[in-house]
Amino acid sequence: MSAPSDEGAAATTALVTGANGFVGRALIDGLRRYGWQVRAAVRNPAAAAVLAPGTPVAVVGDVDGGTEWDDALRGVDVVFHLAARVHVMDEHALDPLAEFRRVNTDGTLRLGRAAAAQGARRLIYLSTIKVNGERTSSEPFRATDPARPEDPYAVSKWEAEQGLRSLASETGLEVTVVRPPLVYGPGVKGNLLRLLATVDREAWLPLARVRNARSLIGLGNLVDVLVQCANSPRAVNETLLVSDGEDLSTPELVRRLAGALGRRPRLVAVPLILLRVAATLLGRGAEFERLTGSLQIDANEARSRLAWAPPQTVEQGLAETAEWFLATKAD
Repeated sequence: MSAPSDEGAAATTALVTGANGFVGRALIDGLRRYGWQVRAAVRNPAAAAVLAPGTPVAVVGDVDGGTEWDDALRGVDVVFHLAARVHVMDEHALDPLAEFRRVNTDGTLRLGRAAAAQGARRLIYLSTIKVNGERTSSEPFRATDPARPEDPYAVSKWEAEQGLRSLASETGLEVTVVRPPLVYGPGVKGNLLRLLATVDREAWLPLARVRNARSLIGLGNLVDVLVQCANSPRAVNETLLVSDGEDLSTPELVRRLAGALGRRPRLVAVPLILLRVAATLLGRGAEFERLTGSLQIDANEARSRLAWAPPQTVEQGLAETAEWFLATKAD
């Protein structure tokens, strides 16, 4: 992890929401390495079981427009807001957008208002690159691009960003929005975990003809830049797009994962039109787009503004991810 910026005074007390999640646990570890006092906000006592022993915990219940945050926020200087309703693979809500808004928009703004009232200095909001859109063509996404959220999750995050901007103007609370792409690292779930398992089995993947480019960010790099955002005055009221800085095609990602796992990459060339038809018939068109489409980020503005460089290379991040996966499988 890189050293915090020398500009401004380093904060000492943080509240991390979504503390029991993939990013939350790693962020708590990272903050502690710098000597921060960290309080973990979780929905229920059972969620605290995955945290390191001795971690101060605030049980806040469901995150929505009615959450009581005052006790959790007392004495807190910086809030890292990671808790969110994320992608739901098997959605049963009659109104998915309303459900995403309840947690991601209403819950975020409730926290922001409480943080300002309790005297917190800054709120770091972990948003998503999906606010920019789902895919890129000739140019990478930049923070100055118009927002083009497409699904309910991205819409709710964008609305939360706008609400926080207004709150910052009204109250003086410093707000930093961070939009990462796909995050990988030890403990990863979702599509990347499924891809890891597929590569580990040396199963054939019909992706050799894919010619795309996707930005990623390793967990260690994301934690590092979040800490930088808390310390640098140049992050105040900014929206920052962050990535590892090395974009990979899907076939190259498969090859890198295979190398890290000690497996052979099994890639076969299948015309993309056939893959698209098959994916559509199987109701997996969105997954096809993620595997074959491009999504690139221009992270130069964030790097320049924060004087930040990723402490880990993609190779190092994927190696850590593979080591964790193999150890988990062995257990």
